[in-house]
Amino acid sequence: MDKKNSLRAGALTAGTTLMLLLMTSPALALTRDDGDDPGPGLSIAETLGLFVVTPLVIFGVIAGLVMLLDKSHKQGHEHA
Repeated sequence: MDKKNSLRAGALTAGTTLMLLLMTSPALALTRDDGDDPGPGLSIAETLGLFVVTPLVIFGVIAGLVMLLDKSHKQGHEHA
């Protein structure tokens, strides 16, 4: 894929995401439903840990395992 198509795809994705965010109404979050029992809110540290640090750690572990297994797989083929 050339650079022009990549930019076009990125712009389309960003535009679609922006439109979806603008179309969702934040006022709906203020309306309580029957049986709704929200817990206490998360602190900033808890939010960052849950939505930033944890996915990065999981990504790192998976990437490390893939690289480790890939190296051992290549070494096995070199000796054969």
